[in-house]
Amino acid sequence: MKKILTILLITLAVSSCKVDREPYGSMRSKEISANPEESIDGLLNGTYAQLKAWSDPMHRLGEYAGDNIVIRGSSTDAFYEFISFARTPNNGRLTTFWDSSYKAIAQASNIINMIPLGKNATLDSKIGECYYIRGMMYFYLVRAYGRPYYQNPETNLGVPIVNGTPEDLKNATFPDRSTVKATYEQAIADLKKAEELITVNRGPIFASKAAAQAMLSRVYLYMSGTYENPNQAFAQLAVDYANKVISSPQYSLLPREQFMKYNTYTPENNKETIFAIKRVASEFSGFDHYYGVGGMYSNIGGMGWGEMYSSAKYLALLDETGRNDWRPNKYKIVDARAAFIEPTYSKNSSGATTEVFRFIKDDVNNTSNYVQLNTTRNGGNITCAEGTNVFTLTPIDATQEIYSITYKDGKTYTGVIDNFITLNRVYPQFYIVKCSREGEDSQLHSPLISRLGEVYLNRAEAYAKLQNYTSALNDLNTIRNRSIVNGGYTSLNATNAGERIDKERQLELAYQAERSFDVFRNGKALTRAYPGPQSQTASIAATDFRVVYYIPQSAINAYAGKLTQNPTQ
Repeated sequence: MKKILTILLITLAVSSCKVDREPYGSMRSKEISANPEESIDGLLNGTYAQLKAWSDPMHRLGEYAGDNIVIRGSSTDAFYEFISFARTPNNGRLTTFWDSSYKAIAQASNIINMIPLGKNATLDSKIGECYYIRGMMYFYLVRAYGRPYYQNPETNLGVPIVNGTPEDLKNATFPDRSTVKATYEQAIADLKKAEELITVNRGPIFASKAAAQAMLSRVYLYMSGTYENPNQAFAQLAVDYANKVISSPQYSLLPREQFMKYNTYTPENNKETIFAIKRVASEFSGFDHYYGVGGMYSNIGGMGWGEMYSSAKYLALLDETGRNDWRPNKYKIVDARAAFIEPTYSKNSSGATTEVFRFIKDDVNNTSNYVQLNTTRNGGNITCAEGTNVFTLTPIDATQEIYSITYKDGKTYTGVIDNFITLNRVYPQFYIVKCSREGEDSQLHSPLISRLGEVYLNRAEAYAKLQNYTSALNDLNTIRNRSIVNGGYTSLNATNAGERIDKERQLELAYQAERSFDVFRNGKALTRAYPGPQSQTASIAATDFRVVYYIPQSAINAYAGKLTQNPTQ
C-alpha cells in the first residue's frame, strides 16, 4: 500500500480538461508559475480524480457501520470490519481511504502553494476549489479517525495537518496528529477560503461557493454538541451557513415524484445536488460494475453482488406512516424514500408469485429472524402454515394487509401479506438502488457529497439546539412533507425534537454514508436488534473506542515522524 510519505512525493498530475479523465504526466513548478492559466485545469482535474478512489471506502466506512443495512453473512472482505466493529490497523480499504485523502490534500496544497492569488478572478476561483477539496478531506478524515467533537476536542487526536510537499523531502519530518479541535479549525479555514474565492459555479461536479457553505453547515453541526448539552454558538453558525445555501436560487428541492427517481439523474441534471463526485460509464468495463458502491446493494441486469439489503429497522421506519407495498399489482409508496428499495419477488416458470405472510420472530440468544409462510384463503379466513402447524391471521389493518398471528412459540407477531421474496441464505433480498441506475446504467453512481435536502435537516437540527422549535419544525416538515403526503408533524419541542430530527435524517440520508456519524456525534448508542449476522444484542456507545477507526499501520510504519495510533480499548 502507498504510504503518506509516498503521497507527498506525488508530482502534480496533468489531465485533459474533462473531470472524468484520469491524470497523467507532470509539470515543473516554474512552468506552472509562469503559465498558471494554462496549467490550472489539468492540475485541478488531477486533484478531483483522487476523489474517485477515495469515495468508495468513504461510503463503506460511513454507511456499513450504521443500522440501515444488513449483509447476508460474514465476509472476508475488509469492509466487514466496518459492520462488525472488529477494528484492526491492517485494513486495505481504510488504507485506501487514508492514502487517497492525503493524495488529494497534497495535490490541492501544491496547487495553492504554487499559484499566487490575485491574478484574475477566474484563476482565484479555481484555487478556491482546491481549498474546498482540502477542507473537505480534513473533515472526512477527522470524523473517521477522531472522536466526536463534543468529547474533549482540545485533547483528543485528529489527523496530521500536512499541507503540501516539503522542499527538502529527504530530510523532512512531519508533525504528529493535531487535536480534533485543530483539525476542525483547518477544515473550516479551508472551506471559508473556498467560499471567499469561488466566484464561478461550474456545476455540481465541481466545488462551488454553495458547496463550501453546505459543508460548513455540516461541519458546524458536528461541532454543535448533543441535544442534551448543545453548543449554541456552533449551532448558530450551522444555521447561518445553511441559510446561505437555502436562500440561493440555484438549488431547489425536487418534487416528490422526481425525488423518487433521484438516483437516475446525473448530477448535472439535478437541481437538488450541490456537489457530487462524477463517475461515467466508460470507467466501468464489463463486470467492474460489481465493485462499485451499488454492486453490494443489488444485482441489476446481471451486474452486482446483491449481498447487502435494507435493514428491518430502516424498513420499519419507512412504514411508520403507512405500509409501503412493492408488489407490482398493488404498488403503493407511502414514503417516497421507499422508492429506493426493490424487493426481489420470486416467480415460478410461468411468472406467478407466491403469497406469503412475512413477519419477524424471536430466535435463540435474544436474536430475531424473518419468517415467510405460505397463505391459504378460505372466504374471509386467512391462514398460514409451517409444517403441520397452521396459524390464523388476525386483522390489524386489513386494508393494508397487516395481520398478526400467535406463533408456535406462544408469542404474537405482526406482519404483512406479501409475495415471497427471494432469500440469500436466510434473508429476504430488499435491494437498495439509491446508489445505482444513474443515467439508467445499471450500477453507475456519482457519490453524493452535499444536496439541498441535507442542508434543510442541518438547519432543523441546529434550530432545535437553539431551542427555536418553530423554525426547526418548518424545516423538518419541508423534508417530511416532500416524502410523505401530509406527513408533517404538528409540534416539536424539547422532549421529541432529537428523536424526530434524527429519525428524519436516517430516512432521508440513508445510503449516503452519514448514519453512523450522526448517531455518535450526538452522543447516542448504535443498536442493531434486527435480523442479520451482525451482533443483534450489542450496543455501541458513543464513548466506545470502536467508534473511531485505527490509523493504517502502513501509514504509521512509513511516516517520517511520530504518528500516534488510536487507543485499542
